[in-house]
Amino acid sequence: MSALRFAAGVTLVGGGALDRETFEQARGLAPHVVAADGGANALSLWDEGAEAVIGDMDSVADLPRWRAASRVVHIAEQDTTDLEKCLYSVEAPLFVGVGFTGRRFDHTLAALHALLRWRDRRVVLIGAEDVIFLCPPRWRARLAPGARVSFFPLAPVSGRSSAGLRWPVDGLDFAAGARIGTSNEAVEAEVSASFSDWGMACMLERRWLAEAAAAPGEAPASAG
Repeated sequence: MSALRFAAGVTLVGGGALDRETFEQARGLAPHVVAADGGANALSLWDEGAEAVIGDMDSVADLPRWRAASRVVHIAEQDTTDLEKCLYSVEAPLFVGVGFTGRRFDHTLAALHALLRWRDRRVVLIGAEDVIFLCPPRWRARLAPGARVSFFPLAPVSGRSSAGLRWPVDGLDFAAGARIGTSNEAVEAEVSASFSDWGMACMLERRWLAEAAAAPGEAPASAG
């Protein structure tokens, strides 16, 4: 199957906790909409469309409607989640995921797994209060003093250097079950951190969505 290609960002809609405000916030930054299997159900309730529905199609309530209105990509394999199926079936400069956190915690963990496994994709997930993304080995962002910056290692990783953080990560070894880095805080308008490899998830408040979605060295786009 050839990949679906989009020149602008894609909002991926999952079947987890989701409200209209969150969906509109994501679409303001990533205008193309793709449903991950059961994410199509929320769109149906809002009478919203999608350019594609991707997944194993075990959760879509009105599949005939979607087959008539959108491209339906049925992927039967069960080795990946529906979010992963979207990430390997679509090419875009940015993915903003909504409906992949909340409700079932196992689905939230699976979404974090997808961030690490598909690290070549730029993905930001929006939750009820936070945005989360896989921190590149060299990360820099313009935030504000007092902004919460939480780090959580999805794989063992070491801090190399940092600036603008209340608690520097320099020289620290991070791993789940050993040392994590949640509830750090910006003390300057610009923060930076570098790590030994991919593997560190970063969580910011939702107001920093545009900063979370910006590529390293790129000015953030308007989040709408």
